[in-house]
Amino acid sequence: MKTRIILFSVLFMSSMVLNAQTIMNIHQNTGSVLQIPMNSIDSITYTVLNPSNLLTITTLPITNLTDTTAISGGNITNDGGTPITQRGLVWSTSPNPTIADNFTIDGSGIGSFLSEVTGLTENITYYLRAYATNNAGTTYGNELSFILIVSNPGEGVTFDGYNYSSIVLGNGQEWMAENLRTVVYANGDPIPNVPDNIQWDNLTSGAWVHYNNDNQYEVPYGKLYNWYTVSDPRNVCPTGWHVPTDAEWTILTDYLGGETLAGVKMKSTGTQYWSSPNQYANNQSGFSGLPGGFRYFDGNFNGIHGNGDWWSSTEYNLTQAKARSLYYFHGNVEILYSRKIDGASVRCLKD
Repeated sequence: MKTRIILFSVLFMSSMVLNAQTIMNIHQNTGSVLQIPMNSIDSITYTVLNPSNLLTITTLPITNLTDTTAISGGNITNDGGTPITQRGLVWSTSPNPTIADNFTIDGSGIGSFLSEVTGLTENITYYLRAYATNNAGTTYGNELSFILIVSNPGEGVTFDGYNYSSIVLGNGQEWMAENLRTVVYANGDPIPNVPDNIQWDNLTSGAWVHYNNDNQYEVPYGKLYNWYTVSDPRNVCPTGWHVPTDAEWTILTDYLGGETLAGVKMKSTGTQYWSSPNQYANNQSGFSGLPGGFRYFDGNFNGIHGNGDWWSSTEYNLTQAKARSLYYFHGNVEILYSRKIDGASVRCLKD
């Protein structure tokens, strides 16, 4: 029985005399040579691979960032018709890293895998992607970028009888690491507590409440304030601190990698306070964002354990102001355009 051979290309001379002593040498890109007696060959053809059969790999989200390490991985859904002999991650401080840069080796074969990148430095942008190698060569997944954040304890501040911890980031900002819980402005004037729904709906001045009008939520979530409290010139934050503007929130999220990545680094970890799965949270920034929920303009409450919402001091229009929100089911930071009579948490930023 003769053999039919499929090759990418071959030089074949029809005048060649086929006999048992004539050998065809096929040089493979692995370095090996396949030898076939010419008198066993029936015909020679070549085939162009269908693009749908090419190796397919995607890069997994980056998680578990520390001061020097990051964990990511890849998912190989198609080996392109030949076995995966090596897989892992590549990374560099320049875009489009390859195995000529830094790389890990994490087994072989198709499916998902995790890998740890080590020896990283804070405050540097890194580019990372998964790779897989088979006989056809090396294929790379989508590229991700990240920065290891510098976060150090600040001096904190005492206000209205409570000691607030703070964090100092590598961009120079010092943030409270806890939600505000004051019942007075910086000059000592009281901020009224307004639990009644109808009264809350008709406010045009500052007020606060506990979530669901229940003081069990005071620790650790703090209080909820309407935006009139935030915009009051008497300052709801301690002297030397202020409610961040929309631009100052953006400085924070840009430093943490942009709105699609910053939430991962801002949320407190685990599910003690957040609903499961508290997606990708690692609190690398030390911001320790908590899901204190929200009070709607009509006085109703929603979102405890599921989302945290924080005012900016920036007005959007006559009835709305800008805020920021974190959620248990993803790692984004979202910009909100909330009614001024809504109730949200407050974080203070040092002047």
